[in-house]
Amino acid sequence: MSQANALQPLLAAGQRMESELVDFRRDLHRNPELSMQESETAAKVADRLRAIGFEIKTGVGGHGIVAELSGGKPGKTIALRADMDALPIEEESGVPFASGRPGVMHACGHDAHTTMLLGAARILAERKDEINGSVRFLFQSAEEINRGARLMIEEGALDGVDEIYGLHNLPTLAVGKVATRYGSLMGSVDRFEISLTGKGGHGAIPDQSIDPVVAASAIVMGLQTAVSREISPFDPVVVTVGSVQAGDTYNVIPHRASMVGTIRTFSPRVQSTMQERITRIAGQIAEAYRCKAEVDYVEMTPVLVSADDCVAHVERTVEAVIGADNRIEAAPTLAGEDFSLYLQNVPGCFFWLGSGPLEGAEHAYGLHHPKFRIEEDCLPLGASLLAAVALNRLT
Repeated sequence: MSQANALQPLLAAGQRMESELVDFRRDLHRNPELSMQESETAAKVADRLRAIGFEIKTGVGGHGIVAELSGGKPGKTIALRADMDALPIEEESGVPFASGRPGVMHACGHDAHTTMLLGAARILAERKDEINGSVRFLFQSAEEINRGARLMIEEGALDGVDEIYGLHNLPTLAVGKVATRYGSLMGSVDRFEISLTGKGGHGAIPDQSIDPVVAASAIVMGLQTAVSREISPFDPVVVTVGSVQAGDTYNVIPHRASMVGTIRTFSPRVQSTMQERITRIAGQIAEAYRCKAEVDYVEMTPVLVSADDCVAHVERTVEAVIGADNRIEAAPTLAGEDFSLYLQNVPGCFFWLGSGPLEGAEHAYGLHHPKFRIEEDCLPLGASLLAAVALNRLT
């Protein structure tokens, strides 16, 4: 039997459960939970897994869940992962099942990812005897704050795993399409916070003060030279200051100011040099303005790099299930994903699943937008592809 013929029943299995997947995803979408608060979501996932027949481990890395499916014969252990958390965004999508919790929204589609992995678990459970080895299902909390994967790993979620696979929906890619990439797919994620101390005083008498606001303004601009004048233009790097805080009223020079930002790169080598650059530039500019600077720098996640062999496996599987015409090469992005931490420990592949409209997907609202929405046809396809990736590796 050809690979395509062997995997086509998985696509049909996903399509048969489409209405059930849609209902479950809409319930999660209506009841989103922020990172490290996903107790209700985890409970719903746990109930579904138990109903399928899984023995599960809960409370892994926060509210994470681990379930294992052992096949009919010994072999490798393949892990499949989905994230569960929502974002602090007020929803404006206009869908009838929009978030019922003010200021919290599934604006990145993690509700869809969770639903797809549940679907894959059910598909594979029905084909348990065909599996040579085991499939481990990881339902992870706190991806949006880059904590969940690290905590899952620390608590043994990857112990004994040979390979790991995951996907992310992409609303700017048409539903029915998949995008894969060799090498760096997503950027590293670092966080920095700079605290400035000056000398507060009256806004009308600046000569008797040391103004940290002026120093902060200079630092925001000066940090860009870390990219434009110290790093090769062939090494993509982004330095973004996302928040500046100082003062409480119009006529007072504050005593302190602070800023927080992020740095994204595609090179582990460049990532390792950024802390020194940010600390030096901020400190010396602050000194020029007679202020003192303290820098807190945290490397949160590495560059996401899939293993070549695993990318090739996903590509073969995708082409067998939905055809080569529906797979494209993914463009790199400096958005980050803590799936990269799993890939530091075991080989695997992370890929994009189209969730946008068939026409004009490139103009759809992107990830983290208050009007973000998905085409729900991606749910059974995502479930089928995850199941196929695991089964095709274990038969």
